[in-house]
Amino acid sequence: MKNFEALGLTQPLLDGLAEMGFENPTEIQQQAIPILLKHDGDFIGLAQTGTGKTAAFGIPLLELMDTSSKETQALILAPTRELAQQICRQIEAMSQKMGRLNVVPVFGGANIMGQIKDIRRGAQVIVATPGRLMDLMKRREVKLDALKFLILDEADEMLNMGFREDIDFILSKTDVGRNIWLFSATMAREIKKIVDTYMVNPEEVRINREDIVNSNITHQYVQLKARDKTEALRRMLDFDQDMFGVVFCRTKRDTQNVADELNNNGYSTEALHGDMSQAQRDAAMKRFRNKNLKLLIATDVAARGIDVEDITHVIHFALPDDPEFYAHRSGRTARAGKKGESIALITKGDMRKLKFMEKKLSITFERGEIPALEAITAKRISRWTEGIKGLEVNNKITDELFEEVKTSLEDVSKDELIGKFLSQEFNKIYKRNSITDLNDRSKPREDSGEYRERKPRSRGREEGMKTYFINLGRKDDMNKGALLGFVCDVTG
Repeated sequence: MKNFEALGLTQPLLDGLAEMGFENPTEIQQQAIPILLKHDGDFIGLAQTGTGKTAAFGIPLLELMDTSSKETQALILAPTRELAQQICRQIEAMSQKMGRLNVVPVFGGANIMGQIKDIRRGAQVIVATPGRLMDLMKRREVKLDALKFLILDEADEMLNMGFREDIDFILSKTDVGRNIWLFSATMAREIKKIVDTYMVNPEEVRINREDIVNSNITHQYVQLKARDKTEALRRMLDFDQDMFGVVFCRTKRDTQNVADELNNNGYSTEALHGDMSQAQRDAAMKRFRNKNLKLLIATDVAARGIDVEDITHVIHFALPDDPEFYAHRSGRTARAGKKGESIALITKGDMRKLKFMEKKLSITFERGEIPALEAITAKRISRWTEGIKGLEVNNKITDELFEEVKTSLEDVSKDELIGKFLSQEFNKIYKRNSITDLNDRSKPREDSGEYRERKPRSRGREEGMKTYFINLGRKDDMNKGALLGFVCDVTG
């Protein structure tokens, strides 16, 4: 494997990468960086989240920019504010030895006037979500006359989130003298349309899809009843004191409910979803980065851009429908050559989907178990005992106080005293856990044979029509009438 020096980078950039702990480039970096440094034209990079795409475009971007000019030379589009913030942080860190570079993040949910002031000071690189950038362009606050590079990161995700019209607007207004670098996990039909419309003879790098899931991740599933999933999380936290992970839920409602239930039982967790204000989301991410939380409970969209070191576990409170979403999720752990665990909490009806994931991603799920209360108790008591043995006696305890307590306990034998201490710790453990076995050992609905991808029924679908799935229902106060009104409002 080549190192970064072999890619022909300048010393200040190499120094910045070394300070960040970057040693050897990932596969997408090895292939993309030399092309982007030499090729004055458009580029397509197809690789999964977690493969190092930010550095794959960030490193050549920094090498090719004129840092002495204050004009906006690079525009980077990202699907979410979290990913935009992460890209800003990484580019600033990589360029730390290159002199001052003004990188400005631009996204919704934050004060637009503050962002306008930052841009007016001279934004050499703007990292933006499409909606807010389009707003600023219409206000004529973003000057793109000197633009050299327009980078679309997670392009497929931006299209999935409904940014097609915004992207068309931005690309059509910046069609002179700039190169487009497009990075995506897939070459979906909508991506192909953008390539055909706006790009000219692009160079392409495609990372082998066989390797989309990190080989350092172990994959497990635990079969249990749906109602027992939150208690299962509590037991996992009780058993493994070193757990530091992300729990993925399907809906914003589930995300908040799981976080609330864990917090009410004394566990340090935080929700992350789209209904939270920007300040709340920033505070949650800060606590998580500082490891003041054991678990971050998130939706797929809100978790875009989470790039936190040393995540040990990714837990799927509900399996996603798309195997690539599973790959994106599990890629949060096992970064930088470390080991990680991905655990799916499934009901017996999810076995078909699990087998489909195995087939599509070329992985194997091992069956796991939720720890029994006896095992949790034994482990907790062992840690508690070692903690007491290692505890230093506080020198502020006076001799008088010591003698007073000693006298009051004279009638209690050593064995009785140990029993009382032990009971106190026992009661804490049993107070917040049931004694039932949470593992569901009943046979799944379909435990053998070929598993096929379930295709949606066409119901007489006409040629050229598409099927859309809306993940809302009665729990979200969306009845048939409201759904019909929504469809009519959106489609006209």
